[in-house]
Amino acid sequence: MKLKSKWMLSGISSVLALTIFLPTAANADKLSELEQQKREAQQQQSELNSGINEKSEKMTQNASTLEELSKKIDKLNTKIQDTETKINDVQSKIDQTVAEIDELRKSIVELERKIAEREELLQERARAIQLSGGSVDYVDVLLGANNFGDFIDRFSAVNTLIEADRDIMREQAEDKKLLAEQKAAVETKLAEQEDRRAELVGLKSSLDSQKQEQAGLVKELEAEQQRLQEEKATLEEQRNDSIEVSSKLEKEIAQEQERLAEIARKAEEERQRKLAAERKAAQERAAAERAEAERKAAAEIAAAQNEADRKAAERRAAEERAAAQKKEASSNSVTPASASSSANSPAPAAAPAATVAPAASSSGFITPASGRYTSKFGWRNIGAGQEFHQGVDIANGVGTTIMASASGYVSFAGSMGGYGNVIILTHSINGQTHATVYAHLSSIGVSKGQAVSQGQRIGGMGNTGRSFGSHLHFEIHVGPWNGSRSNAVNPASYVSL
Repeated sequence: MKLKSKWMLSGISSVLALTIFLPTAANADKLSELEQQKREAQQQQSELNSGINEKSEKMTQNASTLEELSKKIDKLNTKIQDTETKINDVQSKIDQTVAEIDELRKSIVELERKIAEREELLQERARAIQLSGGSVDYVDVLLGANNFGDFIDRFSAVNTLIEADRDIMREQAEDKKLLAEQKAAVETKLAEQEDRRAELVGLKSSLDSQKQEQAGLVKELEAEQQRLQEEKATLEEQRNDSIEVSSKLEKEIAQEQERLAEIARKAEEERQRKLAAERKAAQERAAAERAEAERKAAAEIAAAQNEADRKAAERRAAEERAAAQKKEASSNSVTPASASSSANSPAPAAAPAATVAPAASSSGFITPASGRYTSKFGWRNIGAGQEFHQGVDIANGVGTTIMASASGYVSFAGSMGGYGNVIILTHSINGQTHATVYAHLSSIGVSKGQAVSQGQRIGGMGNTGRSFGSHLHFEIHVGPWNGSRSNAVNPASYVSL
């Protein structure tokens, strides 16, 4: 894009250098081309600004998302730390339980040893009973006593043996029960702690996964943020290049319009010179014609006078002859007859009247179209709020003739946004550059760079662009047209509406 902008600047400079040697039509074409390039540069600036704003909005959204993700990651870190603390606590308890299990295992081993010894003792008793042919008959033992003392001894021994067997059986039963309970308790506690630990490990794994996912999103967003920043910087650089091109184009367009205005001024001076020469020649011809007419009139008057003199001489001669005849008749006694004669003198011919040329308009402009004056110059509201109307509107049917309001050159002819089909003329009137605008046309009958005369048909009235019916939007600018109302004037002060 930057290379394209620099190429455009170089190309424009080269073209402007060449325009010095080109004819007027080509110069006006170049002005139109420059104006087109300016509009393209402005459109490019608008697109670049939109792109920069879009990147800024995305960067703002990404920054907000990054902030939210950072908060979530902080919360996840807190949860992970809490979970790790809980896991460590459970692990400590598991370690303690394992230590307890080790102690219990030692106790279980001791119980199992005691139980095994008792089992061995009980098995010995059972073998002894089996070898003796059945159960021990403690009554025979008591009755086999030699005396009472021996009976007491035997009775005491029997009770001791019986009680010992009972204790062995009771302890054996209790130890087995305790062994079973201890094993069950240890296994249950260990299973619960292992389950809790597995639950916490799963929670930590989930949190780690979430953290990793969030970290991945952060990394992606940071990369996206970096990419947007680079793209925004590129767009800003391109916009700056485009602004430089647009500024240069504006200066070149202004210079080209001034040059065209100078051409129009010189053409107007030449036209005025020719007009003055033609007027002088016409005056000289009129004077010569008047002199010739006066000469002819004098000749005719002289001829008429000569004829009158001739006729008067003839009358006098006739009168003299009549008088002589009368005298002769009188002398001959003849009654004289009255003779009278009259002569009519011809009237002198009137001189022909001189032809008077119509007076030119004092403003130098004429009304460009016939029709109804429907909208004035200045502020108005046509439904979209207050806006400045920098021209006047003349309404009539589609195709109504549009005339050049003054002689000049076509500086633009084509379509232009809300103007629709529009023609812009550049004029030089009394040494001052002017521009006129004819908008919303249905047809265009002139081309860029063409010289036009005042009153010449340049197009047809229409309803193109931002228009609400067939009409002509007509503007007058004192100075070159620049697309703004800075030098627009009220056309009603220049033409009759």
